[in-house]
Amino acid sequence: MAGPLHGIRIIELAGLGPAPFCGMLLADHGADVIRIERAGLLSIPNDPTLRGRRSLALDLRREDARDAMRKLVVKSDALIDPYRPGKLETLGLGPGDLHAIKPELVIGRLTGWGQHGPLSERAGHDIDYLALSGMLSLVGPADGRPTPPANLVADYAGGALMLAFAMTAALREVAAGAGEGRVIDCAMSEASAYLGTFLYGMRNAGLWRDEREANLLDGGAGLYGTYACADGRYLAIGAIEPAFRNALVEGLGLSGDPLFSDSLDPSQWPAQREAVAVRIAQKNRDEWLAIFEGADACVAPVLSMAEAPADPHNRARDVFLDTPHGPLPTPAPRYGKDPEPLAEAREAEDLLAELGYSPDQIATLLDNP
Repeated sequence: MAGPLHGIRIIELAGLGPAPFCGMLLADHGADVIRIERAGLLSIPNDPTLRGRRSLALDLRREDARDAMRKLVVKSDALIDPYRPGKLETLGLGPGDLHAIKPELVIGRLTGWGQHGPLSERAGHDIDYLALSGMLSLVGPADGRPTPPANLVADYAGGALMLAFAMTAALREVAAGAGEGRVIDCAMSEASAYLGTFLYGMRNAGLWRDEREANLLDGGAGLYGTYACADGRYLAIGAIEPAFRNALVEGLGLSGDPLFSDSLDPSQWPAQREAVAVRIAQKNRDEWLAIFEGADACVAPVLSMAEAPADPHNRARDVFLDTPHGPLPTPAPRYGKDPEPLAEAREAEDLLAELGYSPDQIATLLDNP
């Protein structure tokens, strides 16, 4: 069965990080994504985030390439713009120009700081956007530096996922009869702050402190954190609610200890952490997993990227797919029991022929020295 975005054509202007991941998301869920390449971008071999596209190497500094771009826009539904604010306008391809030839086009503009504001023209990366949102201050040890969680939050959650959601929402609006497509201003800095809505709410209510490892969900609570086992591997524990807490302390052999009568009392957290740490350190990780097998104690192994694909639950649900280049996560979420297949690359020459170009014109257009 075709993905739910089948029949939607999206132009992706080549960028880094969140832009190709957004294009991958949309392609994995059925969209026809046309990637307009540009020279000079960093890349990794066999980059999985570039799958499922038709790719065109159009040098948009050339008028003939911009003309091809305009023809493509007429036959497309949406555009992913990862450039700095104003770049498309200098090429004569800004939202006003594009809506003049395709009013229904949805334009998703993806930047770190947004289309306007004091920082809008400044360079940055995931770590900078996360820092300004207040979210980076939450991650890391209490007595150390804030630790960036790779580029998962600002780039992929705040950038790619937020933009994909906004674009599909705007495409739905157009399908329902809106006369003009939206211009989406997706700033990774403010999207990262938006992801922290619940935590800001807790802080406003006096339930979250600015210190790291001092709160319920950041490793401060004795029964919500990671613990080293005898073999140097780790368990993740999240047994806050009474039923889960009781199952945990039973498995740890601490039933009846008054220290664990309340998992929400911050005054008890340091002593709880110490007691749990001492107990967990007495056995290897897999020994603990055997003890907690079948128990609702909210205990899980902290798996490495090498271990995760072989985990029995992940294998049962086909969470990872074996590829010639190594395991890759399968598309999520699902529309049934089985995951969607990875989108396959497609040829682009037929696309230019569809736009009316002859073989000689195609060869000239794609000649990008």
